[in-house]
Amino acid sequence: MNATLTITGSDSAGGAGIQADIKTITGLGGKALSVITTLTMQNTLGIQDYFDIPAEMVERQIDAVAEDFSPFVFKIGLIRNIYTLDAIIRCIVRYKPQWVLFSPVVYSSHEEMMMSDELIDRIQQKLIPLCHAVVVRKRDSNHFIAEHTIVADDSHGRCNELCSTIATLLCQEMTLDKAEKKAKFMLPTNVNPENSSRCITLYSSFTAMQTDECKNSHDVNYYASRLNVSARYLSQVTRKVASQSPKSIIDNTLLNKIKELLLTDKTIQEIAYELEFSSQAHLSNFFKRFTSITPTEYRKFAYR
Repeated sequence: MNATLTITGSDSAGGAGIQADIKTITGLGGKALSVITTLTMQNTLGIQDYFDIPAEMVERQIDAVAEDFSPFVFKIGLIRNIYTLDAIIRCIVRYKPQWVLFSPVVYSSHEEMMMSDELIDRIQQKLIPLCHAVVVRKRDSNHFIAEHTIVADDSHGRCNELCSTIATLLCQEMTLDKAEKKAKFMLPTNVNPENSSRCITLYSSFTAMQTDECKNSHDVNYYASRLNVSARYLSQVTRKVASQSPKSIIDNTLLNKIKELLLTDKTIQEIAYELEFSSQAHLSNFFKRFTSITPTEYRKFAYR
């Protein structure tokens, strides 16, 4: 059976990258070989961090599988540095696969730049001439000029899925034109947006919790720990759902709670104690920072 060697980054959320390639290729009855160029720490909210595999190790991975399996198709995805690019080019020249497809990742699904201008220029000069087709998203199509360009929509993972499908069909010894046409027919035109129910549920839990417990803590880490997530992930969720940081939501809830208590007969010192401020002065400074007036002035205005 002809095999496709996918050379790209990992996607721990499974929406693209090596994981999605293997799923697509094997799901179509093909044989998938894989080489990882970059480890990404990511989820549906974006990429947390990267670790680029040293170029020497990328080349050794390719050597290991190419010598043993003679891949029919090289499907290339995420490349983040010139050293990795040069290693891949050496392997293309060395092993001469029947087909070379390139599905560049210029931007992540959350608009993070994945390639430098220098790398893009070098890819155009050195890699594109070795490719039989370049499969790009609409927004990335102006970065590369190829003899055969296939444009996919901008949905996360769609370009990758289209390229993997074409690669698998080429392994069945279809022509490139037929493989492209059939791949586009096989993929549904309506792509469901990423499921955000996890984000909504977590956001709702956070807002409900800190509304009830704002007396206990004003710290993002407190709520993140209670929700069993990192402060960074909680921040990504609140920014995605409400375009606000967790701290700003906490502060706003706390501010409203102070305003509510200022309408009672409690002293400002009592309110400060109840809401876990270190002192009355601390509460007053917090309140004035957001309202430009002191709690005493707010109370006077409220009772006019």
